[in-house]
Amino acid sequence: MEHTRLGTTLMGETSGRCRTILATALAESYLLAGRIDFFDLQQPQAAGNAFVRGLQAAGEADDALLGAAILAHTAFIPGWAGQREDAEERMSAARAYARRANAPALMLAWLDAVEAECMTRCNDTRTALRLIAHAESVLAQGEADEPRPVWMDWFTPVRLAAFKGNTQLIAGHTAQARATLLGVLDNLPADDGKQRTIILGDLAAVEAAAGKPEEACRWANEALDQLSATWYAAGMDRIRDVRKRLHAWRNEPYVRDLDDRMYGWGTTVSALQR
Repeated sequence: MEHTRLGTTLMGETSGRCRTILATALAESYLLAGRIDFFDLQQPQAAGNAFVRGLQAAGEADDALLGAAILAHTAFIPGWAGQREDAEERMSAARAYARRANAPALMLAWLDAVEAECMTRCNDTRTALRLIAHAESVLAQGEADEPRPVWMDWFTPVRLAAFKGNTQLIAGHTAQARATLLGVLDNLPADDGKQRTIILGDLAAVEAAAGKPEEACRWANEALDQLSATWYAAGMDRIRDVRKRLHAWRNEPYVRDLDDRMYGWGTTVSALQR
């Protein structure tokens, strides 16, 4: 946010090519700030404000590809709230900007993945799985060395598989979800701690859905181990969802042990701060 404040101040003092370069940097900073607000701090209103200002800066830079990325991020806000029509409208706008920019295959696949996650949150897993299948096809047909913007570092084929595993889980395709998520875990980069928490939480949910509470607790405990190293609010939400699925086994010692860890000093204080 300090970068955005500085950039906004400098914008009034520049013109020409320098202003365009500065506007691009400002848009990237607002995009990152919005991502932190939404995914890490769980502050959708603050994220929305950052994304709007980022879109204004992208317009100043006339960078349609960056505009597409910001617009797709804005779709997460209504999508996660179950507001399907608003999410779809924002995705339509994002796709229009992507076409204008002749977006690379990776960006097009990511747009499918974003809309798939929104549809999953809106209880339409059939549409979500169709979108993910289309994204897989786009990546398979795209050029592996196709240039992409340096700021687009949040999406890979492994991340697409992570989207897929979560949607399969919510759709009730337990065996498929397990296989997909285990594959993601095997291929996830070692330094991707936040995503690892999400995958471990989803694997715990798979085992809970399969009626294997002890195995679910094992995965949930691994997720908590990762959270102790890399706090991630969205990851903690996954573990809370798993705990709800384990309600029928709440008196079992392994579930009580999980509760003790979930509500330890560190995780409780971190959760309440957000």
